[in-house]
Amino acid sequence: MKKLLLFVVLLFGLTLGLSGCGSSSSGGKTLRVGMDAAYPPFGFQNMETKSYEGFDVDIIKAIAKEEGLEADIHNVNFDGLIPALQSGDLDTAINDITVTEDRKKSVDFTKPYYIAGLGVVVKGDDSTIRSKEDLKGKTLGVTIGSTGEEAARKIDGANVKVYNTLSDAFLDLKQGAVDAVVNDIPTNEYYVAKTADHSVKTAPVALSTEDLAIAVRKGNKDLLARLDDGLAKIKKNGEFAKIYKKWFGKEPPEEIMK
Repeated sequence: MKKLLLFVVLLFGLTLGLSGCGSSSSGGKTLRVGMDAAYPPFGFQNMETKSYEGFDVDIIKAIAKEEGLEADIHNVNFDGLIPALQSGDLDTAINDITVTEDRKKSVDFTKPYYIAGLGVVVKGDDSTIRSKEDLKGKTLGVTIGSTGEEAARKIDGANVKVYNTLSDAFLDLKQGAVDAVVNDIPTNEYYVAKTADHSVKTAPVALSTEDLAIAVRKGNKDLLARLDDGLAKIKKNGEFAKIYKKWFGKEPPEEIMK
């Protein structure tokens, strides 16, 4: 009887120890991570290997490793990430997600892991868009549910076209269906750098400064603490700076390392 009681106590303790990872299918050892794999350099799918790559992928895998977990990446449309967290289909989401007061009502966020901002991409031969004022009355491409969409809708007279993927928005920009694409500056710069024909360029327009963070279901304090712990560890041991330099070609800013 004593042996049985001891076994039950140990099993209960193990269950509590794993509960910080949410209700993942393997009892907490696998971290189900949501990501819209259409946001390079943060997250995208390698067409040859079919594996997911990017800054966010490397960051969440490094955090998971520090916490003794395995990150299982799931490709989910951006506007479906928060609902998937709320329903329990995902444990966490990392996807160039900006921390906003509205989103804080639905999910909890880790400490920031990137400082971003909203910028604008235009056609390579465009010389008309040089400031926020120049966006008035223009047709602007944005991705659904993004802060880019929020910002674009606040611009006087702007005709906002919403896309499911950023790739579609950029394609329409090249074809002249939109005058500009409003999106996160790092992603914009990555797309422009990868466009060999120089058909697009970044405009000298910065609409905002934003913190990016990792999201978990509202109230999942155990998992939030583990993610923050893992993030702090990779910042301290140099892994974070290594990943940052790999994708952005420079050292991370001091304010994000605190």
